[in-house]
Formats: sequence, C-alpha cells, structure tokens
Amino acid sequence: MTTPPPITSPWQLKPWWCQPWSIVLTGVAIVGGSWFALHRVWLTSLVAVPIGVWIGFFLILWPRLMREAGYLDVPLIGQQPDQTLK
Repeated sequence: MTTPPPITSPWQLKPWWCQPWSIVLTGVAIVGGSWFALHRVWLTSLVAVPIGVWIGFFLILWPRLMREAGYLDVPLIGQQPDQTLK
C-alpha cells in the first residue's frame, strides 16, 4: 500500500473552482460586472465590500487557520515542528 503525498498547502484540499486564482477572478468579475452594468460608485462599493471580505477570508485568514489547526503535514518555512504559530 502506498502512502498518500503529504498535504503541504490548504489549497490541495479544495477543488479547482475554489483555488486562489478562481476566487480572485470571480471577485474581480463580479465587482467589474457591477461597475459595467450600473456605473454607480456607491452600488459597486456595496458589492465590493462583501466580495473583499470574502476574498480576504479565503486567501489570507483560512490558510493561516488551517496551518494553526495542524491540518497540514509540513510546518511553515523556518519553523520547528513542535512550535506553535502565533
């Protein structure tokens, strides 16, 4: 029986449509589409704020939480395996 490869990135756990490039591309398309369709700064801002929060959570906070929770097999570069992230 072969051992599965180690999970070193939280993005290995996600399907293709939930990768960083697709998250950013979708967010930019939605905000850009809002501007293209409405041409109103305040409406586009109302669309952009939740999209920005969504992008920030999934691209910045979620990977860090996955590392801190110990779901990844390899620690961050320069860290010893027994150190906790702060």
